Amino acid sequence: MKIFVLADTHNKLPQQVLDLAGDADEIWHLGDVCEPTITLDLEAVGPPLTVVRGNCDWNEDWPLVVDLTRGGLRFRLVHIPPETPPDNVDVVLHGHTHVSRNEKRRGVLFLNPGCVTRPNRGSPRSVAWLEIASGKIKWQLVEV
Repeated sequence: MKIFVLADTHNKLPQQVLDLAGDADEIWHLGDVCEPTITLDLEAVGPPLTVVRGNCDWNEDWPLVVDLTRGGLRFRLVHIPPETPPDNVDVVLHGHTHVSRNEKRRGVLFLNPGCVTRPNRGSPRSVAWLEIASGKIKWQLVEV
């Protein structure tokens, strides 16, 4: 399974990002979409889209937290990362910081694809691929 992960689009979605997403089995947007038409553009790519609400989003139809199981692993999708690793979760995917992340804390892997539009602390604009196979994951950042 190949999942395209992005966060913090803040009203902008470059065509390059849409082109990349076409190869995905699923698309996960980790919040701060801001302009709802961005979700329409992502849905038009084809793969199923999961969105969580960020602190700059006003759409209350989008949940703050989504828990999913893929390939035997338990994923939590949120915008703002929790301070303490949650129980019963293998991987937390989040946005908010505008900085990519790949860090294990107390047995929970925290992943952030970075920011599509306004990265922080010298990070490049980025998205990520999450590949899941046989209970293992591969995380790859892609500069955009």
